[in-house]
Amino acid sequence: MLDWSEPAAPARQMPPSLVAQITVAADQTGLGTIDRSGGRVSVDDKRMINCRADVNQLLPLKYKWAWEKYLAGCNNHWMPTEVSMQADIALWKSRDGLTEDERRAIKRNLGFFAASESLVANNIVLAIYRHLTNPECRQYLLRQSFEEAVHTHTFQYIVESLGLDEGELFNMYREVPSITDKAAWALKHTQHLDDPDFKTGTPEADQAFLRDLVAFYVIFEGMWFYTGFAQILSLGRRNKMVGIAEQYQYILRDESIHLNFGIDVINQIKIENPHLWTKAFQDEVRAMVREAAELEAAYGRDTMPRGFLGLNAALCESYMHFIANRRCAQLGLARVFDETENPFPWMSEAMDLKKEKNFFETRVIEYQNGGALSWE
Repeated sequence: MLDWSEPAAPARQMPPSLVAQITVAADQTGLGTIDRSGGRVSVDDKRMINCRADVNQLLPLKYKWAWEKYLAGCNNHWMPTEVSMQADIALWKSRDGLTEDERRAIKRNLGFFAASESLVANNIVLAIYRHLTNPECRQYLLRQSFEEAVHTHTFQYIVESLGLDEGELFNMYREVPSITDKAAWALKHTQHLDDPDFKTGTPEADQAFLRDLVAFYVIFEGMWFYTGFAQILSLGRRNKMVGIAEQYQYILRDESIHLNFGIDVINQIKIENPHLWTKAFQDEVRAMVREAAELEAAYGRDTMPRGFLGLNAALCESYMHFIANRRCAQLGLARVFDETENPFPWMSEAMDLKKEKNFFETRVIEYQNGGALSWE
């Protein structure tokens, strides 16, 4: 087992001058002039960032886990319009089907996710793909980009089906403070990803990219989506809004792969660039995780000021502490909160792709048609 508590031996570091030479020599876009005299790609030349190999050549694979996650994403294919919304429509239109607290939570939940999926897609397409210079990882990013489009389609489908105010829902990320605070934090901490002039190739730039990957994958996708999943799936367990709950289950399964892919990318960059993972940087990452958990707790209090049966803001905050500690462990970091038990153990079952699909008796379908998958 690798120990990430301290950076690895300096002997493994790549001199900045060599990094710069590699960056200049290698075409990281895959759109440059063909090198007619270039040799065949060696696995040893493949790297997560600052590649030395032709990024257009998928084989031979170096990171088989990236290809396996691409296949897992394909096995989890779904479309929102396959899910019936009739029961949800009837419940939403009924006077006493949902409490005002439940309606508030649902609308705020949809408002956060509606814009968040677009922010995620923009980061992948416009930024991460550009700097992550490994073809098998890029193959997965292409699949993830499609899935983000499906997620955005999902919220359009829900809003249209329920007859909700489109302007209200899709502008909540600018008009509701608890949602705006999270979006603003995410944009601040992924600014290098969006800068067209930003380039990796120096220790400072590489560390900035690694920091942004933590903010994007570990926090935005790996922490902030999970309160929303718990809210909707909790309603679904009570036979309320079962169509939305089914779609959220599929999204949760997608996001589980996204998260694990991001964790693997970050840990692989650490292996190849141990000089980036300093004690000071580890402390900074832990501080980011703690701050993000506090923002999510504020979001929980805003969306559920009084809570509803089986769920309240305090439980969601405990869940976020559990998730935050789990994410730190996946990165090899010490936990940021006191040890906390998972208050929603049923969430793990919702992520299980190996189970036959018979979710709240809406329909039966089996999305997992490949090998066995394990989920964190």
